[in-house]
Amino acid sequence: MDGLLIIDKELGLTSNDVVRKVRRLLGQRRVGHCGTLDPLATGVLPVAVGRATRLVEFLMEGEKTYRATLKLGEITATQDAEGEVIDRRDWTGVSESAIMAAATTLTGPIEQIPPMYSALKRDGVPLYKLARQGVEVVREARAITIFRLDVLAINLPFVTIEVDCSKGTYIRTLAHDLGLLLGCGAHLTALRRTRNGRFKEEQSITLTALEDHLKSGGVPPLFDLFAAMSGVPHCPLTAAAAQRLSDGVPPELSGLTAPVTAAVGELVLLTYAEAMLAIARYAPGREREVRGDFELLRVFLPQQETD
Repeated sequence: MDGLLIIDKELGLTSNDVVRKVRRLLGQRRVGHCGTLDPLATGVLPVAVGRATRLVEFLMEGEKTYRATLKLGEITATQDAEGEVIDRRDWTGVSESAIMAAATTLTGPIEQIPPMYSALKRDGVPLYKLARQGVEVVREARAITIFRLDVLAINLPFVTIEVDCSKGTYIRTLAHDLGLLLGCGAHLTALRRTRNGRFKEEQSITLTALEDHLKSGGVPPLFDLFAAMSGVPHCPLTAAAAQRLSDGVPPELSGLTAPVTAAVGELVLLTYAEAMLAIARYAPGREREVRGDFELLRVFLPQQETD
């Protein structure tokens, strides 16, 4: 069983809770999630099954959309409602125009300092474990992009926003930073991911609905490998090039049965006889590797299917 489930994660569950439940429901060992959602968050969580687990790193690269609610006037240790309030400030002087201006400031390429309460590691130890011990370490700012930040509703002290962002964005940190810009502080109180890459909430299914569907004899609503990687150009190979690829040899342009539609540096799917053989990067004229015109990133060999 290979493919991608789009789960609508419920409040209170960890992403690993979802993986364990899917393993049990499908009777599959090879299951993994694509992009962690905190227990406080709900929404779109792609879950890879079988060979699709080898696509996880590529599926996590896409943009994401979140709808979030933050509360002004309170700063918490975790930057969300699960943490202890460590500072309270007056929010009554905050105007709608100030909120709009602050949101504009946080739009575009920005730098974000990851929170201490995160799964990032320092010397192999997750930061949240250090934070629970009262230890705080210096974190380097990371470059992210906020493609869109719309203010949907203002019902002070609560503000609801919708965000399109790049991989690696912490929305609770965005809420925290918005509060700092306003001078009153803020923390996240609710979060829903409505899009993960090319997958939207309309395509998702809750774990309860999935269980009911399977109990009634339904087939798991899996997106196949090609659907999971939709939008990535296909490069069909000749039989000879496919055989060489199985030996680890990247194909040359002469080994394709159709012209390459990707730009240099873009991901492509190397295919043969309607099967996905590899994920590669189009890289003609490479200096380090003289063989072929593609950099192989993930090869799907027959013996790997039973790993």
